[in-house]
Amino acid sequence: MKSMCRSSLKHCTGTVADGVFLRSIATRLATHADEASLYVHWPYCLKRCSYCNFNKYISRSQNHNVMTECLKKETQTLLQLSQISRISSVFFGGGTPSLAQPSTIAAVLETVSKHARVSDDAEVTLEVNPTPAGKACLKDFTLAGVNRFSIGIQSLNDDHLRTLGRDHNSYHALQTLSEARTVCPGRVSVDVMFALPGQSVKSWESEVKTLLPLCDDHVSLYQLTLERGTQLFKQVESGELRVPGDDVTAVMYQSARKILEQAGFLQYEVSNFSRNNAVSKHNLGYWSGQQYIGVGPGAHGRFVPNALGGVQREARTQTLEPDVWIREVQRQGHGTRRRIQLDPRGLLEEVLVMGLRMNKGITKQHWKLFSPEADLYQIFGVSDKVKEYQAEGLLILDDRGLRCSWEGLALLDSILPTMLLELEMFFETKGMTRTQHNNRKD
Repeated sequence: MKSMCRSSLKHCTGTVADGVFLRSIATRLATHADEASLYVHWPYCLKRCSYCNFNKYISRSQNHNVMTECLKKETQTLLQLSQISRISSVFFGGGTPSLAQPSTIAAVLETVSKHARVSDDAEVTLEVNPTPAGKACLKDFTLAGVNRFSIGIQSLNDDHLRTLGRDHNSYHALQTLSEARTVCPGRVSVDVMFALPGQSVKSWESEVKTLLPLCDDHVSLYQLTLERGTQLFKQVESGELRVPGDDVTAVMYQSARKILEQAGFLQYEVSNFSRNNAVSKHNLGYWSGQQYIGVGPGAHGRFVPNALGGVQREARTQTLEPDVWIREVQRQGHGTRRRIQLDPRGLLEEVLVMGLRMNKGITKQHWKLFSPEADLYQIFGVSDKVKEYQAEGLLILDDRGLRCSWEGLALLDSILPTMLLELEMFFETKGMTRTQHNNRKD
């Protein structure tokens, strides 16, 4: 979870229709109010990759003790604020969280256990940079409580890794992967990128086929995104490097999906594939609209602040800069920089966008939790454009719910604007407009 933030703290006030809708939602979500997942952001890296614009910092010196105490303190504060009683999963992301000391990970997990019940089958994931240093700490991280690793291999082509500015090579990547599978068998995910400068369909297919016999039961595929302001963006803009065109990129994605399917991997989300049911439970929580608490610089959260008497879910963002975040946590127990109460439309927009990422889509029962007054057919069933998507075999709206077909999942980015527009039009016809935001402090 990476984020941007602003300095204002906000809340929403809405219409009478909004209030009725929200009370109905709150009643239906009450049975899920005591559960959430936890995301913990470690912001530091040894170097910045050429393509990366995430919230990360190159620190000349890190005070692990101060960082540990602040992560513990903010975890305690936000758990108490949410009054969550059960944590279903924990994800340590970054940055490069494998640079954190195992004792830091253990301390955060111990804090969680003191203030909430951690499920017996809770998934505890740590992102790992596949360097010799990262590999050396894997066993210690499992002793600290980690039971799943997500390894940022990105590529098995050393030239591509150098272009991306990575601080590992393919040998390091495979060594780290092998060690991770040894200490955490069946619970290792790998991240791989495509549409890289100089990459062809043939070389990409060869890379995927080489990786599959060596990897565990989870693979995430990510298309390279050229982010303005990054070194790689400037290199492509200047003509120094060339990336594959959209048509070639589409072929790369489809061919990788087929190769993974042939190897027994089930695609359960736009970018994620698993076999032996080794899905990422934590990420499924995001896509399913579950509450989650974000701890650490720049982390995002979505939860109801029950201790403040809240009934609406809030979108929360923590202060970006680690030094500023540390001072705020030391002073007030948390570094929340922005709070926005999600109105009915905002909540449903998130459910729609995230739910359609999954191959199972959004079931009727799940949609009803968030939209008790209007089902999927009422909102989308009369749309000519949605009917067109159905006729083209891209979208399915039936008694099960709403979902993309195999072909539609590849075109989700072009489908979503239409779906969001239909949702907006529904709210406008019901007189439930976007609510106003006013500043307030905790």
